[in-house]
Amino acid sequence: MPITLPPITRRQFVKRSLALGGAAMTSYELAAADSANNLLDQNRVALLADTHISADPDLVYPGTKWPGSPVKEGEHESVNMADCLAETAKNIVALPPRPAHLIVNGDCAHSRGTEEEYKEFLRLVEPIRTAGITIHVTIGNHDSREKLWKSLPFLKKEQMGIQADVIELPHANLVLLDSGKKGILGDEQLNWLAKELDERRDKPALIFGHFNPYPNRGVRPIKGMRDGESLLKLLAKRKHARAYFYGHTHEWQHNQRGHLHLINQPAVSYYFGKGHAQGWVDMKLTETSADLALHCINHKHKQHQDRWQVSLKDKKKLE
Repeated sequence: MPITLPPITRRQFVKRSLALGGAAMTSYELAAADSANNLLDQNRVALLADTHISADPDLVYPGTKWPGSPVKEGEHESVNMADCLAETAKNIVALPPRPAHLIVNGDCAHSRGTEEEYKEFLRLVEPIRTAGITIHVTIGNHDSREKLWKSLPFLKKEQMGIQADVIELPHANLVLLDSGKKGILGDEQLNWLAKELDERRDKPALIFGHFNPYPNRGVRPIKGMRDGESLLKLLAKRKHARAYFYGHTHEWQHNQRGHLHLINQPAVSYYFGKGHAQGWVDMKLTETSADLALHCINHKHKQHQDRWQVSLKDKKKLE
């Protein structure tokens, strides 16, 4: 089972707030709680990756200004990771209609996945949950399954283990993989993936995992996952597997191998290169496509509202 954070009811939200002193609720959070029963779009999914939340809400990256010339339009100096996730949450809750699901594709935590980091992460995504949106989390190299489990008292013991499962949506199946801390799926998970895909040929599939499947071609040389080629070969043999989404490299990139799209999600806050896009992706699913729109934290960034389209069907019937 994947790590899933279910929606929070208004009653639960108010009860938690009172336990913490009551006055901490903002008008934005109350609005989210009041309208949690609003219509949610089952064909809309918010895609986040690499939030890198610290136990310290005031921590910034890189901590000092970039050397050299003044920052130009669309570029950044230091960013506060907590502020970036809070702004992202506010923008997603304000969408008309809201997505029914949100995926954080690995590296929720900033360092090694401490209980204090997850406490802060859960605090920051609480407005999303009170808005009725279900959050799904994959494991990244900065995460700790065990520490995250400890932060989720509603998680049952039988749900612990490798965090992989399928989210069934009207137009596509979303398959969440667990590439762990070291970028290894393993034979057992690859066999499970092949079986799940073969049993679900009635719908196109979009696959999610934190690690890049091959060496990064961006500004930082980052090795791909150890069994990335095995994953790509498995997906190449199945025409209804339409895309693999990954984070880890903190860049907004797109590649394609035959029918398979490779979508590199940007980091929500922790960017690697000067001028890199940071933000989240709004995915809208139809019978024929997954339409992706990049929402940068800095709306003046040159890649804000970049759009890509993943075809969910070939001209011929999916094989």
